[in-house]
Amino acid sequence: MVVRPARADAQSKTRIGIIGSGHIGGTVGTLWVKAGHPVLFSSRHPDELKDLVGGLGELAKAGTIEQAIAFGDVVFLAIPYRALPQMGQDYGAALKGKIVLDAGNAIARRDGDAIVAEVERDGIGVVSQKYLAGTRLVRAFNTLNYKVLASEANRSAPRLAIPIAGDDDEAMQTAAGLVRDAGFDPVVVGKLADARRFQQGGPGYGQQVSAAELKQKLSLP
Repeated sequence: MVVRPARADAQSKTRIGIIGSGHIGGTVGTLWVKAGHPVLFSSRHPDELKDLVGGLGELAKAGTIEQAIAFGDVVFLAIPYRALPQMGQDYGAALKGKIVLDAGNAIARRDGDAIVAEVERDGIGVVSQKYLAGTRLVRAFNTLNYKVLASEANRSAPRLAIPIAGDDDEAMQTAAGLVRDAGFDPVVVGKLADARRFQQGGPGYGQQVSAAELKQKLSLP
């Protein structure tokens, strides 16, 4: 697929609802606000997000998970991976048809051996789509530490690469534009089945490299 350049201008503002406003969600959401996108940060305790949104101006709001889903043209999911099945049960109907960017990683000590084994067997993109059935899912922003995302965003060329994978072309176009607006270069790795190539332990995971270097590492055209 061809990924066209996209910028956050007056005609292309994207309303983004963030579920899980911790290190990754808070960092990436802040980058989007600074790029001009309206963002609603959510958690189960919205009052705890006052400090986060307080310094970001009128484009940033805090609310509940339900409010974030309703607000967002795009939903950015940055929650512990073990919470994904329950997220699908509780909010699957509300999320249906939404573009969802999933930044989760399955980590045994936090998430448990069972779901990690499922991810190892089937690939994280396939597993995420199973639990978030009906969403237009894109895997993104799972490979780099939040401190790296914060410090290296919008650096001078070459910018750091963010691998993405998904089955819906329009969702992938949107995700690629949001990667650029956060200050990075998107690298299309393939379909959701290919997301295993940059899941934890995969060759694309943890790579602080340019787009050209990542494509070389993953033998992409």
